[in-house]
Amino acid sequence: MMMLDWTRRAACLDLDPELFFPISQEGPSQSQVQRAKHVCGGCPVQEACLDYALSTRQAYGVWGGTDPEQRRELRALAAARLSPQAAPRRETVPARSLRDGR
Repeated sequence: MMMLDWTRRAACLDLDPELFFPISQEGPSQSQVQRAKHVCGGCPVQEACLDYALSTRQAYGVWGGTDPEQRRELRALAAARLSPQAAPRRETVPARSLRDGR
């Protein structure tokens, strides 16, 4: 079970949770998303909140100052860094030939 002690210090603690869960990300809801992100901008636990949202794959709402699309992008970047294809290739050096065939 993940410890959520950080939530007791969150700037959103006493605010209406609906502010952070708009119906959409577009149109009139965009101003709601921006207001929620503004609250997150001054939050002392913004990083912990974002870490929680990423680790639990929160698909909805504003968490740690990010909207769902931003979190998808962050997860994609993290996955790209962890993938073997993204790792820099080590240069290979041919082995020296042994003297007398050894």
